[in-house]
Amino acid sequence: MKRVHYIDNYLINPQHPVTVNLIGAGGTGSQVLTGLARLDVTLRALGHPGLFVTLYDPDIVTEANIGRQLFGYSDMGLNKAQCLITRINNFFGNDWKAVPDIFPTVLKNACRDNMANITITCTDNIKSRLDLWNILKAVQIPDYRDYTTPLYWMDFGNTQTSGQVVLGTVPKKIKQPASQLYETVGSLKVITRLVKYARVKEEDSGPSCSLAEALEKQDLFINSTLAQLGCNILWKMFRNGMIEHHGVFLNLGTMKVNPINI
Repeated sequence: MKRVHYIDNYLINPQHPVTVNLIGAGGTGSQVLTGLARLDVTLRALGHPGLFVTLYDPDIVTEANIGRQLFGYSDMGLNKAQCLITRINNFFGNDWKAVPDIFPTVLKNACRDNMANITITCTDNIKSRLDLWNILKAVQIPDYRDYTTPLYWMDFGNTQTSGQVVLGTVPKKIKQPASQLYETVGSLKVITRLVKYARVKEEDSGPSCSLAEALEKQDLFINSTLAQLGCNILWKMFRNGMIEHHGVFLNLGTMKVNPINI
C-alpha cells in the first residue's frame, strides 16, 4: 500500500489564518516568501482563511544580494525582512509581519507567541537548525490547536548546485484517519533527524562582497528552484489534505529531482 501523510486537520479548517514563521530572507527565503503570498491568495480564493507570515532576518541589503536575491538597488541599506514584507503587503494587500532580528535561539528567550503552525527555515548555518529544533520539540502540544501550536517544520538547504527540502512533523505523531487505500504515517522526520548535523563541521562562509563571489557559493537558480519545489509541497498539503512525499533532493548539475517518499 502507498504510504501517505494526512496533514493535521486544523490546517484544513482553522479559525484564523494559518501562522507561518519564515526564518531567513536571503536567496531562498526571499523566493519562498513570494511563493507563500501566491499560496495565500489562492487559499483565500478557495474559501480558506489563508496564511499569516512573520519573516525574521537581521541583515541589511547589500550590492552582493542584488540579482541572486529578490532585491534591487533601491533596497540597499534596508533590512531584508522589512523590505520584503513591505513589498508583499503593498502588492497583495496583506498585513504580514517583519522582525528585523534573528528568531530566538535560546529556549528561555522563546515564548509561546513566537511559535507558529508552520516554521520554515532558509538559513545558511547548522547551529540555527539545531537550536530551532531544541525549541520546537520543547513546546508542550495540547490536543486543541491555536495560532501558536507548532505542527510542521520545513527546512531548505543547499550547496552551490544541489540542495534539499524536508518537511517534518513537530508533534511526535499527528492523528491519522483510518484508510483502506493507504498506509497512513503520522510522524515525518525533520531535517535534523535525517541528517546528523552534530557530526558535520560547519565552515563560516561569511558574507560575499559581490554577486560574482556569491555565485561561486550558490548557483543563480538553485534557491528559486528549491523554493518552488518546497512551496509545491505546501500547496499539495492544503489542496489535497495529504501528501505522498515530504521533501525532495535537487541537483542542478545533473538536472535531477528525487522525491523523499513518506
